[in-house]
Amino acid sequence: MEGCGDFVQWLLPDMSIKILTCLEDPCDLIRASVVSSSWRQFVIGNGLCKHLCLRRFPEISSVANMIKVENTVVPVVSDPERSGEWLCLERDHRFYAFLTQGLSNSMTEECLVAAIHASSTDNYPEESILNTLTPGDRIGRRASYWSSGGQNDTTVPETLTYKLISKLCLISEIHVQPFQAYFQFGFPIYSAKAMRFRVGHPNVKMDVESDNGHESAAAQGSYSDKIVWTYTSPSFPMAQENILQKFKLPEPVLCIGGILQVELLGRVQRQQMDGLYYICISQVQVVGRPLLPAFDVEILDEAGKCSLKYHPEERLSESRNKLSKGESSSPRFHRFRASLRGWEQMILNTLLGAGADVADDDSDEEFGV
Repeated sequence: MEGCGDFVQWLLPDMSIKILTCLEDPCDLIRASVVSSSWRQFVIGNGLCKHLCLRRFPEISSVANMIKVENTVVPVVSDPERSGEWLCLERDHRFYAFLTQGLSNSMTEECLVAAIHASSTDNYPEESILNTLTPGDRIGRRASYWSSGGQNDTTVPETLTYKLISKLCLISEIHVQPFQAYFQFGFPIYSAKAMRFRVGHPNVKMDVESDNGHESAAAQGSYSDKIVWTYTSPSFPMAQENILQKFKLPEPVLCIGGILQVELLGRVQRQQMDGLYYICISQVQVVGRPLLPAFDVEILDEAGKCSLKYHPEERLSESRNKLSKGESSSPRFHRFRASLRGWEQMILNTLLGAGADVADDDSDEEFGV
């Protein structure tokens, strides 16, 4: 409107920041950054994309100091007139814009994709940890559950370790269902006294696809040395009931690395046959919000530094393959894929100007976290 000034130039910086931080959608903040050169300098110079990301996902603040952008979503053209500090600010701007959008997927879903390891298994493979990935306590006429080994000591804990659907997830709930032995006298329920969970990442290259619940005690003991745990939850009391018990977290927990372990603390049920205490679980679910499929995380060292990679074409190709195989043909999936692709193109166009295309798979974008 004629006669109206640019508020970024007319107002004090603090007031302009207050106005722009009212934006909740990273797309809007990106659009604001291309309104004019002064707006772009203001948005990038004050780190507003980073501010938005940490405001919407405060869980990231604990690792934000480890974020170092080593490359960009779009290669930065060398310009002698721009300082190295400004180039770093531009990289941060793009990194946090994509990260915020990647975590803004509002759909929560089941996040477990594979069982990795059980601290003990009574009868392998009939009572394997793999059974806990299947809803319910029966498959046809066969009982479906994991059983620990028997113990005289009720304080001996057990652990179940899983691979998550993404190496970067916001976990909001853990669901655990104790198993009721309907084939034993009295229908005993082999629950634990309490549970807690840990998240982390491998510190060595390892096979996380196989169930190792039948390994020797020595092998099981060495397994914990392969994982760097970055978060341990408080303990939650478990009821001795044959229901899917839901443990909702006060705040979502950020898992970097894609490994989650359920710790089962204390034993309450003795088996009449041998007089030993067991823990049996029929089902485990992890509900959360994984990073959008176009992102992947590679752990770089034991300290937790990791590389956030972005390869849109590869992930979209994978989605198309799944769709062609009939794995997902719902309208919701179509809308999700279209919105992802549209957002990728929009942000690249606004960052580089109209006509920019998403990079090929050969030039995967990478960020150090």
